Amino acid sequence: MLLGVNAAAAQATAQLAADGIAQPLTAQPGDAARGREIVANRQVGLCLLCHTGPIAEERFQGTLAPDLAGAGARSTAAQLRLRLVDSRRVNPQSIMPAYFRSDGLTRVGKNWQGKTVLGAQQIEDVIAYLVTLK
Repeated sequence: MLLGVNAAAAQATAQLAADGIAQPLTAQPGDAARGREIVANRQVGLCLLCHTGPIAEERFQGTLAPDLAGAGARSTAAQLRLRLVDSRRVNPQSIMPAYFRSDGLTRVGKNWQGKTVLGAQQIEDVIAYLVTLK
């Protein structure tokens, strides 16, 4: 289960396919501009700690994970959604955090217990941005 009290997470669980989550987590479409802000923000998305991305104004980008440039060409929105919700469903050895899961996690700080890193709309915004990266 992803986040039992959240209807969007319950829907995501129901729509989980082998390699993706087909249905968006929200009724409102994602906003690519907001998604880019989340990816670039080191206090919110934290993406650039591990990933490099086509965000030239952000210095000191990570090299531990795949480059985000071309993410929309390599993966579908459903595949990206699954990786953001819980990357370990794709790769159990992944170092990427589960951005939309709150149960079954270990070593979670007291202030984060029972919470997701990103909300459903934030996940959809990030996906909207990533699919533009062809």
